[in-house]
Amino acid sequence: MLKLIKNIARDLLAITWIRRLYVFLNRVVLEGLGFSRILIHVYYFFAPLTFNREQSAVWRGRRDYYRQKNRPRVSHVGLRRNVHRLEKALIMQPRRPVFAADYIVETVEFYKTMANRARTVAEPYDADELEWAHDVLREYFASITGENSKIDAARALFATVETDVPGDLEPERVPRPKQQLSSITYDEMLALAQQRRSVRWYQDKPVPHELLDQAMLVARQAPTACNRLPYEFRIFDEPDMVSKVISLPFGAAGFGQNVKTVVVVVGKLSSYFSPRDRHAIYVDSSLAAMSFIFALETLGLSSTVINWPDLEPLERTMQKTLGLEHSDRVVMLMAVGYADPKALVPYSQKKALDSIRRYNEFD
Repeated sequence: MLKLIKNIARDLLAITWIRRLYVFLNRVVLEGLGFSRILIHVYYFFAPLTFNREQSAVWRGRRDYYRQKNRPRVSHVGLRRNVHRLEKALIMQPRRPVFAADYIVETVEFYKTMANRARTVAEPYDADELEWAHDVLREYFASITGENSKIDAARALFATVETDVPGDLEPERVPRPKQQLSSITYDEMLALAQQRRSVRWYQDKPVPHELLDQAMLVARQAPTACNRLPYEFRIFDEPDMVSKVISLPFGAAGFGQNVKTVVVVVGKLSSYFSPRDRHAIYVDSSLAAMSFIFALETLGLSSTVINWPDLEPLERTMQKTLGLEHSDRVVMLMAVGYADPKALVPYSQKKALDSIRRYNEFD
């Protein structure tokens, strides 16, 4: 039904006088209300579906964050956040004799929850995350030179679980000087960026999971606020599943039938306790997606990003199809595959540098 309405609207807007009237009415409303935040709020009060799902997702994400705070699970978002806060404190210059006293007890409690999970064979957990937390906590307690009762209590609690976690005797996953691991030149990086094109036509050839996983290892290295990695890449290559998923966004019309692998990037609002961070899932997911796309190029694979429109009927269908939580938000879709060598790609001229970059200007 939604696509039928979209098609009807498209046909109507192709008529010149209707398109001009539509533009005129939009201008009247936007200019008439645009000078006042109160009037804009009133307008959206009578159009609640515009942002209702996002508001609901933010609320339920906060609820789920607190629900999960002390529950054992594969990855502990609170532990990840606090351990990264410790890392940032450890690299300060100069380093203070006492720091992180306001959240160190909570951090060790989170660590104990995950360590207890590690002892339960039937319960999966992220061993790398636990060892990272272990190493950073050891480094933190070794670095404290001042006295503080909260830190002393946290140190004592840590000592009761510290020896139960497998790992090296010397902490390895701790702050260190930046390493130069790559010899890639600027020209090579620019060539890779120019090589990447939005490819919409693919060979009839499956994409090995091993290559997708290799690209994901690059994607997870992208910057992310407080090291939360608040996203999940849902990958589909079973034909029936691909057909269902690729048919949902408008942007795949006309070429979706030849896509062999589709990726749905999902943001997890349950990673945040405050609505102030509600945009972080889009930022962090997009950074990871770009790294994923560049990695695909190095592996001989191509891709195109498919825009996901924030329309309630589509959101509801995608949630039901993928079994998403109410606090999950679809950020984008991607088609992935081996490019058809005979197919064309758009040239896509980019904006001039001066139009997207400004130095030292306030206005």
